[in-house]
Amino acid sequence: MKKPIKRAFLDTEDGQILYRIGGEGEPLLLLHQNPRSSDEFRELMSIFAQTRRVIAMDFLGLGDSDKPPRMYSTEDYAKTVIALLEELGISSISILGNHTGAFVAGEVAAAYPEKVDKLILCNAFGFDEEGKAALLKRFNDGFKIKADGSHLMERWSARAQYVGSPELNQRWVLDDLKSSGYPLYAIWAVQDYCLNAPTRFQLIKSPTLILWGTEDMKTFDKLGLAKVENRYFVSKAIPHSRVVEIEGGTICMMNQMPEEISQIVIDFLENSSI
Repeated sequence: MKKPIKRAFLDTEDGQILYRIGGEGEPLLLLHQNPRSSDEFRELMSIFAQTRRVIAMDFLGLGDSDKPPRMYSTEDYAKTVIALLEELGISSISILGNHTGAFVAGEVAAAYPEKVDKLILCNAFGFDEEGKAALLKRFNDGFKIKADGSHLMERWSARAQYVGSPELNQRWVLDDLKSSGYPLYAIWAVQDYCLNAPTRFQLIKSPTLILWGTEDMKTFDKLGLAKVENRYFVSKAIPHSRVVEIEGGTICMMNQMPEEISQIVIDFLENSSI
């Protein structure tokens, strides 16, 4: 029987956080990338909920969560993860984070090691000073609302080249538009955190799986955001980790390849060793 995924809200002092939750069993938390929302895991949640209690939250400033009253850091986002776990009465959990979510997941594992059973870091790129500057430029540019509505087509065209289907592109663009006219909180958080990430990730002791989408790497390199070879910072910082490269995986791979990704993740979670 298919387990329904429900929506709920967590009240925090900085605003309401939307989260999706469903299924029963060992808990698994999914943390999305910028500028997406928990919708990034729509396909994966229905698979994981068959055997696990699966949860996905919208970071403050993104999706259907409130806009925070100040610029949020990666450490702040990690604290909201802990607040959600406490609200749900979960003492420890496995976490999968993608892109922005991977940095937040890594910080949770580094700062609150007793809270993390197993960790899956997806597409956590290694940013150098050049990449940090490129992230800062994107933050400063933001998603601006234009009087003639041309920003709508700009977002559609920006996504269409790699999303692959109009239905999925619409889901991505809807998340983009929820960020329009506001600061890109999550980009600011990552650019502020990225150069410290190698040192922070050295504190991670939990069993860790590192996933890479091969096409996602190339895209970030072409955009001048992160060099492909810089991704090795994660496995160097966490020498006990296991690395899996997903051939053909794009920035949309959570939506495009849920069966393949879920099988890799489930095998890792159910295996007692790294």
